[in-house]
Order: sequence, then structure tokens, then C-alpha cells
Amino acid sequence: MDLQTCIHTRRSIRTFTSDPVSRDTLEEAVSLAAWAPSWKNTQISRYLAIQDPEALHTICEQYAPFNARVIGGCHTLVAQTFVKNRSGFERDGSFSTDRERGWQYYDCGIAAQTFCLAAHALGLGTVILGIFDRKGLEQYLNLPEDQELMALIAVGYPAGTPAPPKRKDVETLLSFR
Repeated sequence: MDLQTCIHTRRSIRTFTSDPVSRDTLEEAVSLAAWAPSWKNTQISRYLAIQDPEALHTICEQYAPFNARVIGGCHTLVAQTFVKNRSGFERDGSFSTDRERGWQYYDCGIAAQTFCLAAHALGLGTVILGIFDRKGLEQYLNLPEDQELMALIAVGYPAGTPAPPKRKDVETLLSFR
């Protein structure tokens, strides 16, 4: 699939088939996502694939009830985490820009979109989820202290293809000076 087609046809998928996602396919998507640009090439994004049905049920019930329908319908949930205090920081720990800690979130967004485009090119559907009990889920997942949970990404084979949402025109999005 060429890049333009991949960008134009990628959708947020919220319903999935019952087909499981293989380890090899997930590894390929993460391998491609590793090419996402990052601050000083810090590559802070990490991915935890959750496929255990009991864990998915617990996450739905206790940590992400708002997104329980989506999470409950996928066979793989990827917890995107990041290594804290690297992206946007100098070696001495000071901030590199006035965005302070914010740059690490920017890098995670780039990596998450790259992961989702890679997954789409491999025939998978994804949706990035942001509403969950972050601190509780970090504890439940037993994340290392130097990592923070950024997003949850439901992954699976799409049960359908939603219609493309309306997009703003270039005149609205682009200006020149």
C-alpha cells in the first residue's frame, strides 16, 4: 500500500472480528513504528501488548469503563508507554524548551500515529484511546518507575470500514506570511 492510500484509508476502528492478531504482525507494526522521529532520536515510546482475556476484562471493568465496549471487543490492547524525562530534556535534566515536559507527549503522538499507520498497512485496525485511570492502570500493569502510560490502542482486524469523516479544506488549514 502506498503512503497516500494508507493515510487516506486509515480509520479509527472500534469493532473487530474474532480473529486474533499474531505476535509476528504486532512485532512488524512496532518495528515500523520504531522509525517514527523523536526528540534527539530518544525513541522513548514502548509498547505492551495485552492479549490475556482476564486482563482485558479487568481493564474494562476497573480502569477504562468508558472504553469498555471497544476494549472488550478487541483481542489485543496495546498500552503505549514512554521513558520519562528524556524527550525535551538536556542531559543535566533541565528542559530544552519552554514546553517543559510536553515534548515527550508530542513524541508519543508521532509514534502512536506511526504505529497505527503501520498496523493499517498490515491489514489491522486501530483506535487510540485516552480515557482511562492512568495511575491505577500503571500500577495494575506493573510498569517500571521510569515509564508513564500515554495511551491505549485497541488493535484487531476491522469488522467493517467506517465512512471517512469530513476533513477541513487546505485553505482553512494552511496560511502563508
